Amino acid sequence: MSSTIPATLIPGDGIGPEIVDATLAALDALGAPFEWDTQVAGLAGVQAAGDPLPPAVLDSIRRTRLALKGPLETPSGGGYRSSNVRLREEFQLYANLRPARTIVPGGRYDNIDLVVVRENLEGLYIGHEHYVKIADDPHAVAMATGVNTRAGCRRILDYAFQYAIANGRKKVSIVHKANIMKALTGVFLETGLQLYEEKYKGQVQVDTVIIDACAMKLVLDPWKFDVIVTTNLFGDIVSDLVAGLVGGLGMAPGANIGENAAIFEAVHGSAPDIAGQGKANPVALMLAAAMMLDHVGRQDLAARLRQAIDATLNVDQVRTGDLGGSASTPAFAKALVARIANG
Repeated sequence: MSSTIPATLIPGDGIGPEIVDATLAALDALGAPFEWDTQVAGLAGVQAAGDPLPPAVLDSIRRTRLALKGPLETPSGGGYRSSNVRLREEFQLYANLRPARTIVPGGRYDNIDLVVVRENLEGLYIGHEHYVKIADDPHAVAMATGVNTRAGCRRILDYAFQYAIANGRKKVSIVHKANIMKALTGVFLETGLQLYEEKYKGQVQVDTVIIDACAMKLVLDPWKFDVIVTTNLFGDIVSDLVAGLVGGLGMAPGANIGENAAIFEAVHGSAPDIAGQGKANPVALMLAAAMMLDHVGRQDLAARLRQAIDATLNVDQVRTGDLGGSASTPAFAKALVARIANG
């Protein structure tokens, strides 16, 4: 067995502490190697340190280069920026990885198994926006500037091709809008095709899809997709779309990966309306923890965790309310831990 691996743990807001507790129970049952440094952020960070991302959180992640986080609520008013965006920028987490796999069969779509790789730092989300006043209307004109760099495009496309090859995937779809945004997404498409010819031809298939056609095809025939790589805004939308194919955000893990840090999370929000009621589905965060185990080279434990989740949901039929069951968050965790112990 390997030695312990330092990692930052951020329970987060709302249902965060509940799903984090359930996930830690699963990781403890697996004998996962993480040595946790627990930090507060989000609303809890504002209450404790006057900042949704206190310096202690950032210092911890700089030290461990690895984090598991619950959902963070950005306080309304007060000029606070999204904590998630700040984390991505602070640690240059350029790749957002969002797998979507059918776990509970019998929905509208079965046997879905695809991955969205989203560029995380550029595009229309850089926040360069302003209004132009005309007459007495201060918001008469709204303007936004998107920026994609050749280096940023190459970095995320490289990541997607390497991910596909390392994970035995067959095809990478480059999703763009270069027919209209010829420069902003044209550079992304152009870079992807050049990179494929230079480095990856023969190792994996590639195709190109315009974003609106991609959205339609994902609804009509999602099985034609394998790995989707795209720019920031399109990736944000498409990754939620594919989560809908497999049961919603309660089943959607995410990873934000950079050269010097990786942060793993459930992609849903903090759901304050059900906080403390034991109703939250912890599966998304548990799947994020499995991705974290993959990241540190413990694919053996990641596979056991995914198998236990599958069996708990489908063999034992223990499910939370959002999946049509009646199990509480702790009851689901208890059933999962029993599966791990007997597995």
